[in-house]
Amino acid sequence: MIAEPGRMRVIIENVRPQVDCGRFPIKRTVGEKVHVEADIFADGHGAIACALLYRREESSHWDEVPMRSLPNDAWQGTFSVTYVGRYVYTLQAWIDRFLSWRRAFVKKLEACRDVSLDLLAGAELVEEAAQRAAEPDREDLLAWAARLRSEIQGEGMQIEAALEEDLARAMTEHPDRRFATTYDKELEVVVDREKARFSAWYEMFPRSGSPDAGRHGTLAECEARLPYVADMGFDVLYLPPIHPIGRTNRKGRNN
Repeated sequence: MIAEPGRMRVIIENVRPQVDCGRFPIKRTVGEKVHVEADIFADGHGAIACALLYRREESSHWDEVPMRSLPNDAWQGTFSVTYVGRYVYTLQAWIDRFLSWRRAFVKKLEACRDVSLDLLAGAELVEEAAQRAAEPDREDLLAWAARLRSEIQGEGMQIEAALEEDLARAMTEHPDRRFATTYDKELEVVVDREKARFSAWYEMFPRSGSPDAGRHGTLAECEARLPYVADMGFDVLYLPPIHPIGRTNRKGRNN
């Protein structure tokens, strides 16, 4: 039995980047891009389409960008991280029924075969996409379907309409995802400030920050030394943990 192209199983594997099979998040800084690649294939000859889905961790809305095909079943997509915090990303792939139809249609044309029934099949696919679309895209798609069905202007005009890139783009925007495969993991990205790429840290002990010998320093006196620290080229000041030490079992001078 020949499987319907839309029902062919799409496999997504070897998704990267990910750390320890997704156990830990990858890291980026604000403004950087996350380049995602994966191996995606199906158990048939249908044309595959794939989208990279991403969102901020606190958001329920997924944004998506189309992935592009590379040699040897590899796919690649990219998104940018613009906020400090966590992002989540995953992949979704499906058989593009219209692109599969278009490939077969072109092969029949090259072989000088009759394509009258293929034009009707293509019109049905466009009409189905129109039902998934909102205005004004719905009206545009119905107009395309009418051109594919119209015999008044002759088969040559029907074929020309079927091969229009504008029609292909419109169909790409309203795919049939009923049998789409979604990657079984939602991978995480921790996004830090740009300064996390590289900083020079200076550690200061507040009790040693006093300008007077024999007296421990205060936080205010540490603050007064910030220009001195900056002049040495440091851009991060690190203080050791500060907390009350209490009286019970308190240690004295020299431990």
